[in-house]
Amino acid sequence: MKIKTLLAGCGSMGGRWMEYALARPDVEMVGLVDVYVPNAEATNARHGLALPIYSTVEEAMAASGADLLLDTSIPECHASNAVTAMLSGAHVMMEKPMATSMPEAKRLIEVSERTGRFCAVMQNRRFTKEIRSLKRDLDAGIIGKPGFVKADFFLGPRFGGFRETMDHPLLLDMAIHTFDAARYLIGSEPVAVYAAEFNPDGSWYAGNASAACVFEFGNGAVFAYNGSWSAVGHSTSWEGDWRITGTIGSALWNGDDYASYQTLIEDVDSGALAPPMQGGRHWQGAERREACLNEMFEALISGKRSETDIRDNIHSVAMMLGAIESAALQSKVMLPR
Repeated sequence: MKIKTLLAGCGSMGGRWMEYALARPDVEMVGLVDVYVPNAEATNARHGLALPIYSTVEEAMAASGADLLLDTSIPECHASNAVTAMLSGAHVMMEKPMATSMPEAKRLIEVSERTGRFCAVMQNRRFTKEIRSLKRDLDAGIIGKPGFVKADFFLGPRFGGFRETMDHPLLLDMAIHTFDAARYLIGSEPVAVYAAEFNPDGSWYAGNASAACVFEFGNGAVFAYNGSWSAVGHSTSWEGDWRITGTIGSALWNGDDYASYQTLIEDVDSGALAPPMQGGRHWQGAERREACLNEMFEALISGKRSETDIRDNIHSVAMMLGAIESAALQSKVMLPR
């Protein structure tokens, strides 16, 4: 039996999700949702389809009886679209962020639990062979217990569109990827943040395109994030440039290659260091968006909770929203647990 599926948001990201959905033999696309009809018409034309086009998820659910909503709309619509779909009997897989406020995020979880509907979030950057391999090495204790984690993210993309008019383009649209990766690597949840955001000279964004954040985690680790989406030259990778300091060594990871480790030799009291060593690959198969969607579909079909289920992802949202609040207040903010 095929999963009757709607796609909401027919922009460039929606096109990528659509390609994935059409390649799955267990998915039947039953409609497109977009407030700008030409986007949906272009999606139909691109794939040689004639799917019904709707302007709202509510209208689409009533007409199609869909089992699943794939939501790649703008961030401000994610929570309301998901609530509408779940209350109409559909499961949800959405682009990040799951919500743009904490009440919205908590409402999503409440509706998911009350209706029994599956709801998970795209966090494709925790599904690369490099970060999965780094995580396995960290969990095996290669550098001991991580205590200080730093990530630098400096890029200068010129997307145009809604991002360039947002108030918080970096923190609200992009930084959650790095925040989620920090949670994944540290293996604990954040409890507090102190942050500053700003828009440097030369930025082509209307809102704050740069930020510096310090997060405290429940296990005692500290995560420092420095980022800019209007940085010209010497770009980092999209995964960021990382240093992870542990009790018996450190890891360096540029986001593109496997991590490099340097640790104490067996006689730890001497303080002598072994030569740096390159980590190996511990992850096979699909990566990034395809791997995250594979995991979400496998969880949905099996009845298990997805790795990026909203009950987990709310902690990444808390980092994003807490950083924005801290920057506005110019003070440390405690995060919900």
